[in-house]
Amino acid sequence: MTSRDTTPEGQVSDAVKGNWVDIHAPAWTRPYLRLSRADRPIGTWLLLLPCWWALLLAMAHDGQPRWQDLWIFIGCGLGAMLMRGAGCTWNDITDRDFDGAVERTRSRPIPSGQVSAKQAAAWMIIQALVAFAILLTFPPMAILLGVISLLPVCVYPFAKRFTWWPQIFLGLAFNWGALLAWTAHTGSLAWPAVIMYVGGIFWTLFYDTIYAHQDKEDDALIGVKSTARLFMERTPLWLSRFLIGTMILLSLAVLTALSGQTLASFVALAGLYCMGAHMLWQLRSYDGEDNDGLLRLFRSNRDAALLPLPFFACAILL
Repeated sequence: MTSRDTTPEGQVSDAVKGNWVDIHAPAWTRPYLRLSRADRPIGTWLLLLPCWWALLLAMAHDGQPRWQDLWIFIGCGLGAMLMRGAGCTWNDITDRDFDGAVERTRSRPIPSGQVSAKQAAAWMIIQALVAFAILLTFPPMAILLGVISLLPVCVYPFAKRFTWWPQIFLGLAFNWGALLAWTAHTGSLAWPAVIMYVGGIFWTLFYDTIYAHQDKEDDALIGVKSTARLFMERTPLWLSRFLIGTMILLSLAVLTALSGQTLASFVALAGLYCMGAHMLWQLRSYDGEDNDGLLRLFRSNRDAALLPLPFFACAILL
C-alpha cells in the first residue's frame, strides 16, 4: 500500500461506512476485497436477485421443487458474489485511467496505488475460476449459458466509450442469471426466462441511470457517455418509462410461466406490484443534484427486488 491513498487507510469513498472489509478484514486482503466491491455489496444483490426470481418462478412453473434447487439457490449466491467480484475487477483494470480522473472513483484500489493492474488481473482470474468450478455442478445447458455470459461482462466496461446507452450492456450482464437459474432448474431455456431477462434489463436501466447521475459532471469532462448525461433534465420521464417497461415485462414473464395457475399468478403478480410501488417511490424521491440521495435510491433497489421473493415462494405451494 502506498501514500497515494486519498481516503484514510485506503477506504473507497463510496463504500458503506463501517463495512466489514475496512474494519475486520486482514489488512493485506483489503485492496483485493475492495476490487471485488465486498465493501459495497449492493452490486452482488442486483446480480443475484434476478437469479432467485427465475429459480422460484421455474419451481412454481412446473410444481416440482427438488433438493437440487437448494444447491442452485446457494450456488447462484456464491456465483453472483464471485462473478460480480471478477467483473468489477475487470472493470477497474480497464477503467483505471478514467477512475483516477473522477472524484468518486479515484480512491479505488488501482488508481490509488493499493494494487497494480497485474495483481488485479491475477485476482480476477482466481475469482472467475472458482465461479467456474461452481458452474460445473449445474446442468449442461446452464453451464453453456454461464460461459456465454462472459461476453457481455467483457464488453460492458468499454460500452461507455462508444454508446450513450452503456446501461443496456450492464443490464445484459447483470440479468443473465435469470436465464441461467431457470435453465439450471428445468434443464432448458424457455420464454418466461427470456421475458424476465428483458424486464430485468429495463430495471437495470432504471437503477443505473439514477446511479450514473452522481458522475455526470466528471463524465462530461473526460468524455464518458451514460444515460444520465443523455437524459439530463428529462431523466424522470425516462425513469417512468423504464419503470413501466419493467413491470409490463416481469408481469408477462409471470403470466407466461404460470399460465393456467390463476391463484399462483395472482400471488406472484402481487409481489411484483410491491416492487413497482417501491420503484415509484424512488421516482418520486429522485433529485438529480443530490448525490447522497442518488446513492441511497440506487442501493434501495436491493429492497425493491427482494419484495417479490416471498410471493414467488408462496406461488410454488399453490
